[in-house]
Amino acid sequence: MTTMPTQLAVETEEKGSPFSGGGPSSARRVIRTMRKSPAVLFSAGFIALITIMAIAAPLLTHLSGWGPYEYDPSAVNADLGGIPNGPLGGIGPTHWFGVEPQSGRDIFARIAFGAQVSLLISVSATLLTTFIGVVLGTLAGFYGGWVDQVISRLMDFLMAFPSLIFMIALLSALPAGNRPFLLVVVLSVFGWPYMARVVRGQTMSLKNREFVEAAYASGASRVRIVFREVLPNLTGTIIVMATLSVPGYIGTEAGLSFLGVGVTPPTASWGQMIASAVPWYATDPMYFFVPGLFLFLTVLSFTVFGDHLSKAIDTGEAR
Repeated sequence: MTTMPTQLAVETEEKGSPFSGGGPSSARRVIRTMRKSPAVLFSAGFIALITIMAIAAPLLTHLSGWGPYEYDPSAVNADLGGIPNGPLGGIGPTHWFGVEPQSGRDIFARIAFGAQVSLLISVSATLLTTFIGVVLGTLAGFYGGWVDQVISRLMDFLMAFPSLIFMIALLSALPAGNRPFLLVVVLSVFGWPYMARVVRGQTMSLKNREFVEAAYASGASRVRIVFREVLPNLTGTIIVMATLSVPGYIGTEAGLSFLGVGVTPPTASWGQMIASAVPWYATDPMYFFVPGLFLFLTVLSFTVFGDHLSKAIDTGEAR
């Protein structure tokens, strides 16, 4: 499990800004390039499906008739240890994705609310990580000197940590209340240096370009140069890295919840569902398969979409 695409960070740091000088025509070229790929269309469609499922989870569970915390004793066979009634883990008109063994809770409802939790945590962590990384990376790259030294040493310090081990240790020691918020904070603390490192490298190369020197010559302030000249040329890189950060955070949240230090019951989480399904994989494989499939396809879709976005931007740059 990783929190940031480190390989992309190294590669991107050596390149110029993907959208520099491109403007709207460059963005349209990227969109046209991505629309030609069936893998991108599938990924974008599945991301849209998961997003709609997460946003409309209360409405969808109202339509299905079962909430994520409701028990249905009639859907399981108590004489057989709580195995769901019917084939494929109890999948049918009443329970669209089947039910959990013993409790009879509706899996579709928990998948929908689990998507809500996963996307909320991963997108929030991505936004916070991006904000911190862009601000500190720009300051380090643009001002240099002692500012760069302090921020760079802080980045090196955090990147040297085995982040997963320290996440487990921190979350185990912190109170159980408001776990989603704590997960966002912990993921962001260990995730922002990767974004900041890339932004710092590109800012250092941009600040010596002719258009920045021309802005200095025209009397523009440093703040104006940063916001009007430097940051617009970092937009493409920031978008690509943020897109590829989301699946990393989804996988990390699921892994932490699987280990019991992430989202705590009764809040629905895909990692938590997979952990609960491990003892049942032989007698009720659908209980393990359904959340595992959604987790796999969600991470894969974001990864494929981000990878093709990076390639499309590189192709536009080459032109």
